[in-house]
Amino acid sequence: MNYSAEESLNPKCKQGWSCAYALDRERRPVEGNVEALSDAIRRGADLRIYTEFRHNEHIDTASTNAELIREVADFRITYLVDGHWVAGIINLRQPVALPDGFGPRPSMSFFLYNQDGSQAIARPYLDGVHARDRPAGNDHPAMSKYHLIDSWDQDTNAPSSNFLYDFDLYRFLVRDDWTEVFSHTDEAEVLFGSVDALVDAFASGCEVKVGIRNLSADLTNEPARVVPHEVFVQCGSCYYYTEQRLFIAASQPVVRALPAIPMKYGSKDWDFGWILPRSDGHVARLLVDPLTLKFHRSQARHAMRWFVR
Repeated sequence: MNYSAEESLNPKCKQGWSCAYALDRERRPVEGNVEALSDAIRRGADLRIYTEFRHNEHIDTASTNAELIREVADFRITYLVDGHWVAGIINLRQPVALPDGFGPRPSMSFFLYNQDGSQAIARPYLDGVHARDRPAGNDHPAMSKYHLIDSWDQDTNAPSSNFLYDFDLYRFLVRDDWTEVFSHTDEAEVLFGSVDALVDAFASGCEVKVGIRNLSADLTNEPARVVPHEVFVQCGSCYYYTEQRLFIAASQPVVRALPAIPMKYGSKDWDFGWILPRSDGHVARLLVDPLTLKFHRSQARHAMRWFVR
């Protein structure tokens, strides 16, 4: 494909990504607005977050290398909490040790970023080694820009913490090109569009994403703690039973966390796994207990919105 000189300097005009919102080091708005971000996520938009930091401030504090590093991270799981608050979770990342390779222990790095720049990390280890003698509290004392809020389960297989890091810049980038074609209640009452529109799009090769209402509600036994929320996840293989008129989708890995404003990780209030949502409101779940890495099967019913691209 040939690009003009102007297009080559501005590839976002071809890729469809734009900055909906940006914060400075003090997490003050400097570009766009938070309403544009939440509106885009409500429409099913993809989310990536751009940050800037110095190597010897964030990667290796003993280094003399003050080189500026620019990062863009892919937040495949997005939350819209209480109809307006945006949070994103990285669902596929192994920890890395820049610039040479990976971190010392295999794990998942479920980083969580809120629209206000507050952050969190949940780290289920995958190597079967008990995480003994891990420090509780601030385990990055040499990072002057790192500010621990709280930490949980540090002596388990699934430590988590909530924190702030003073990145030089935060840019919330969205690709807002999904189209909602079908929505329904948890009991399959049609609210918008039709399953036929969803099927026609998927059969022609379109990607599929689903927004699931209150997917993380059962992470607590206290109903008063549940904040209304919608979780968006892209789907992989999809299936349609032509006589039953039943659409079924296999999700990418999902990270569930108890919704709040801002969103945080706490003790035993998050998990991860895979879901199999259907167009009749049924959701089959294969979820992992991060403390034990044991899989559990369950099912639930949810209202859903279906998007195609």
